[in-house]
Amino acid sequence: MNILIDIGHPGHVHLFRHAARTWMDHGHRVIITIRDRDIIPSLLKAYGFEFTIASKARSGFLGMSWELVEHDLKVLRIALAHQADFLLGTSVSAAHVSKITRACSIIFNEDDADYVQRFARLTYPFADAIVIPDCLRDKRTPRYFTHNSYHELAYLHPDRFQPDPAVLALLGLLPEEPFFVIRLVAFKAHHDGSHQGLNLAAKRRLIDYLSRFGRVFLTVEGEVPVEFKPYQIPIPPHLIHHALAFAAMLIADSQTMTIEAAVLGTPAIRCNTFVGRCSVIEELEGKYGLTYGFPPQEAERMFRRIAELLEQPGRKEEWASRRRRMLADKIDLTTWMVNFVENYLLYTNRATASWIH
Repeated sequence: MNILIDIGHPGHVHLFRHAARTWMDHGHRVIITIRDRDIIPSLLKAYGFEFTIASKARSGFLGMSWELVEHDLKVLRIALAHQADFLLGTSVSAAHVSKITRACSIIFNEDDADYVQRFARLTYPFADAIVIPDCLRDKRTPRYFTHNSYHELAYLHPDRFQPDPAVLALLGLLPEEPFFVIRLVAFKAHHDGSHQGLNLAAKRRLIDYLSRFGRVFLTVEGEVPVEFKPYQIPIPPHLIHHALAFAAMLIADSQTMTIEAAVLGTPAIRCNTFVGRCSVIEELEGKYGLTYGFPPQEAERMFRRIAELLEQPGRKEEWASRRRRMLADKIDLTTWMVNFVENYLLYTNRATASWIH
């Protein structure tokens, strides 16, 4: 089979990278197209994947609309040139192109449809299959397929990932030296709109407060403000999960990294205006107690929670226990994805495989 994966977010590099290698090992051909954004190219290079840039990231309604047309056309040309059988991704273009080619589009998403309304409106009507975690509140149709996992468990499940303590030396840390990671995002994604996260005063206060308890490292989407450059984490992006696994805590206005820290068993504090809207994070908080969310206007309550966690005896062991309970309920998503694509005809009861090369 020829499998085209369209990637538009750094998290999707991680989502598909183990499955892509497995499909290659099974004799399938994998073609990768990307939106040239942030660290996507450097991540793919670090993991040894070849790729084609389908569009350059643009901002604003007109810019993003033009980029979508550009991206659709480039993915279409590549899908036709490589006779793609499957188009995969959290990708509008994968769904659009599948309606022109003979390829089947499988859209993987872990955000509720009412949380990413524009993406859902542009994508779901054209997709052959929509794959989501079973905790999402989406109304199911025959094209929906659910799994009992999270996207982050495609690469951070213990069957796939073991943190390397060598990252501590790269950070200039002693083995037991406490440190914190602060993740700041730019809020320029299609679903961000007027949403916001930590304000400048809260960022400064966080750095000052946490510095009393250990080293503080920042990972920032986009340009790093001059005053924060001394705190910029000094490791390549593909090593960030190793750092997260050993961190005492993550404080972020990012959705993805909050989930990553949570599934690694690192206490995760999130502050943004998306709080309460993402079923995956709400499950990690409400059912497993692995993360806490606060809207920006409740920053004082967030700081109180951080102080309580820092004073909590046996915090590390408690979070390890909570993580074990979560993992006992969840599956390695990569294995599920590989089987789903390779056995798609059986899952969907398709009568013929004549369109598979």
